Amino acid sequence: MSSSQIALLGAIAGFTIYLGLPIGRLRNPAPRLRAGLNAVAIGILIFLIWDVLSAAWEPTDAALSDHHWGTAISGGAVLAAGLALGLVGLVYWDRFIARRKSPALSEGPGAAAVSEVVQPMRSTAGSLALMIATGIGLHNFAEGLAIGNSAATGEISLAVLLIIGFGLHNATEGFGIVAPLAAEGERPSWGTLALLGLIGGGPTFAGTLVGQHLVNDTLSIAFLGLAAGSILYVVIELLAVARRAALKELTTWMILLGLLLGFATDAVVTAAGV
Repeated sequence: MSSSQIALLGAIAGFTIYLGLPIGRLRNPAPRLRAGLNAVAIGILIFLIWDVLSAAWEPTDAALSDHHWGTAISGGAVLAAGLALGLVGLVYWDRFIARRKSPALSEGPGAAAVSEVVQPMRSTAGSLALMIATGIGLHNFAEGLAIGNSAATGEISLAVLLIIGFGLHNATEGFGIVAPLAAEGERPSWGTLALLGLIGGGPTFAGTLVGQHLVNDTLSIAFLGLAAGSILYVVIELLAVARRAALKELTTWMILLGLLLGFATDAVVTAAGV
């Protein structure tokens, strides 16, 4: 299989994220549906945190087992730095955005179209959706690196299985991105959904391209750490939304459903021997 064919399959794996995004176009969902969508997203993202951290820790764990202390220390330090930047960095970034006044879009050709895409990002739910897309994008870049690395080392069958598995993952993650918008009853434009999908799914394609020419555990750990930290921050925010809904039983069941969906879509990747 040629490099261009692997890249094309990587792009397909990334852009399956668009399969879950249209849920964000629901018109005025009922309060229980909003709470349920929010809770399912929490479950999916909790699974992703576990999935990302286990992959990020694996090289360090292997180095510790082999008594390669320098590799273990450097890997652990990179993971800690990525986590800190992804989690604490978003706290300060969110505070900065909250204090900053949104500039008005200038009038002129195309301004209305740009406003239609950007405006939903300025709400609380829109900011959460953007953060989720960014965190998932970092995660997907690391997944793309895995696809490209497998192809670069001649393991084409593994690369194809990874593409299938990550494609299933991305279809579920697309739902997680728009859940905050659906939970708040905000209906994004198709342009906004296209932008969120590009942020979340596009890095799979970019990672596949990079991974075919660069095999580097440190780079992968860094992106996974950033992804885990940012996703954890979003989970904390979504839990606050769930508490305000005051539907504890429904929320608990839907979080469980989201977790199970995450494990179900991970089954194909596990079958590939990752």
